[in-house]
Amino acid sequence: MTIHIRKCTLEDLEILQDVSVETFNETFKDQNSPENMKAYLDKAFNLNQLEQEISNSYSEFYFISYNGEIAGYLKVNTEEAQTELMGNDSLEIERIYIKSRYQKHGLGKLLLNKAMEVAAERHKRKVWLGVWERNENAIAFYKKMGFVQTGSHSFYMGDEEQRDYIMTKTSMERFKRDYSTEAEL
Repeated sequence: MTIHIRKCTLEDLEILQDVSVETFNETFKDQNSPENMKAYLDKAFNLNQLEQEISNSYSEFYFISYNGEIAGYLKVNTEEAQTELMGNDSLEIERIYIKSRYQKHGLGKLLLNKAMEVAAERHKRKVWLGVWERNENAIAFYKKMGFVQTGSHSFYMGDEEQRDYIMTKTSMERFKRDYSTEAEL
């Protein structure tokens, strides 16, 4: 088993679009109408939108590969790229998705650790994310990883308003020690 994480570039746009649509569909199609899924996928994952996001210097995408095949991806945001105003000391995990056939292999944890590494490198004091209130498996995973619910916000799936829990991890000292390359930390 070979696992590799690498940063996405503009040359990866079509692959990013494919994995984004596939993983989002796998995760949410059974709980949402086909019309709302199509509206969301067309808006969030069209090539122009993804190009804008990957070109934003405050956003980063990472692919995770399992035995040479892309198994999922991570998107993190800082500064004004965050979807909520959480301050300059925060990093947002906007997307973390693993293809269903690669779940239960620890890949989500590796991507989460990559987000923590990025947060430590950028001297962020907290990491936060939004997770759909009905996504019980993801909520349990984030709680296990030390996140706590700190609020909620609306998320629109097509024309349907849904609620995401905002979950935050603020005890970053361990991650700074684990991931920082700076001697003073």
